[in-house]
Amino acid sequence: MIPPETYLQFHTVAILPPIVGLALLAWLRPSGHDRRRAATGLAIITVLAVCYTLPWDNFLIRRGVWTYGEGVVAGRLWAVPVGEALFFVLQPIFTALWLSRFSISTTTPLALSTRQRAAGILAGVGVGVVGAGLLTGGSTFYLGAILAWAAPIFALQWGFGWTQLWHCRRTVGLAVAVPTLYLWVVDWTAISLELWTISPDYTVGIAPLGLPVEEMVFFLVTNLFVIQGLVLYAWLLDRWGDWSK
Repeated sequence: MIPPETYLQFHTVAILPPIVGLALLAWLRPSGHDRRRAATGLAIITVLAVCYTLPWDNFLIRRGVWTYGEGVVAGRLWAVPVGEALFFVLQPIFTALWLSRFSISTTTPLALSTRQRAAGILAGVGVGVVGAGLLTGGSTFYLGAILAWAAPIFALQWGFGWTQLWHCRRTVGLAVAVPTLYLWVVDWTAISLELWTISPDYTVGIAPLGLPVEEMVFFLVTNLFVIQGLVLYAWLLDRWGDWSK
């Protein structure tokens, strides 16, 4: 078990302990209404994460962007290991539980001007344009795939409420930073143990302390998805009555 030799063992050692600890802390907070709202938002985010990530992940595995060590994978959904599919559930839970340590200000108006919405959407489109350009190169393929995949979600989130995200930028920044740093360490450990290997053919070759920059971008992007989605969900619920009058 230590060091872990399979994907599922790795979850038991590296992912489940912080989830359990954060869940206990969240449970001890006397906030029944907030707890129900957080659970609903997390359920929505998790379902979307699995549905949106699984086909993309399957494509990249079949393309050979990353591979797994012998005996690491117990079973697969398409080409995706069961342990990896499970991570699509565990990461949103972990990140959302960390977000629960913060208060979210929802005082900004729900309505945005056409120009504000256009600016948010165009920013997301810009990410997609960069990603599409990088997809054309061999060594930039993985990075391009991440950005192109992220662009529609960013365009939707930023177009809906980038002003609210900016208003809560300190909370968003702290809520994203800690889970991202932790998952960088976790991923670096798994790569060092050769549980999985990132192909040098599809990466730019920049790997601070041995962690490919593409992996760093992936965890940053996915945690942004979760945190931004939950912050916007709380904002929508709190401001909907005022906006609909």
